Amino acid sequence: MTYVVTENCIKCKYMDCVEVCPVDCFYEGENMLVIHPDECIDCGVCEPECPAEAIKPDTEPGLEQWLKLNADLSPNWPNITVKREAPADAKEWDGKPNKFKDHFSDKPGQGD
Repeated sequence: MTYVVTENCIKCKYMDCVEVCPVDCFYEGENMLVIHPDECIDCGVCEPECPAEAIKPDTEPGLEQWLKLNADLSPNWPNITVKREAPADAKEWDGKPNKFKDHFSDKPGQGD
């Protein structure tokens, strides 16, 4: 089992999860974070820390697309180990539907 970042992270990108991850398995894209499934130790501390409830265990049904996306992108995106400020409009995007289709970007993070 691993944990998976899902659609609601897109355009929210709160990063509270990064701060609590004991193995630094989060990677940053332009509009969202992903978890490297081979690095995740399944501890689960990140899931309750996500204000957008975008992190789920891969045992939940219907997450195959997200597990593949996390696995495909994490090796190509920069590792993020320090929480930064969420986008100013993150709350406006929290819970909006169709964010993947309309706003997903596979560009690497725009961090420091």
